[in-house]
Amino acid sequence: MADLVITAASVKPVGSTAQTKLVQVGEAVAQGEAVFLDTSDNKHYKADADLSLMAAKAIGVSLTPAATDGYCLVQIGGNVNLGATLVKGELYCVSATGGAIAPFADLVSGDWITFLGVASSASELILKPEYRNVQI
Repeated sequence: MADLVITAASVKPVGSTAQTKLVQVGEAVAQGEAVFLDTSDNKHYKADADLSLMAAKAIGVSLTPAATDGYCLVQIGGNVNLGATLVKGELYCVSATGGAIAPFADLVSGDWITFLGVASSASELILKPEYRNVQI
């Protein structure tokens, strides 16, 4: 498999359990991209599994696009439609491509593991970001 092909316009929270947060970004972010907090400037950037432990620690998925130094709404929990075709029961993680989301099986040696959630259907992810400070 490969990184999810996300249709940005289709990314949206599902149901009333969605937890969201407004954040400032340090680079342009598109809908459906995983983001992390960089503690050096308190801005959010595209999460990346092979960049560093900090960069792998995604807090959630962007629901809105934002330009550099702008603001976006990030879903940090609950069900989300990623605008992509998922495999029910599959675990999805931060990818080694900045902002991208990939199946857990796609991670390789050197990647930091951050689970974003599990697919509850072909279109919905139960979003619950979790990192364990473990590198493959």
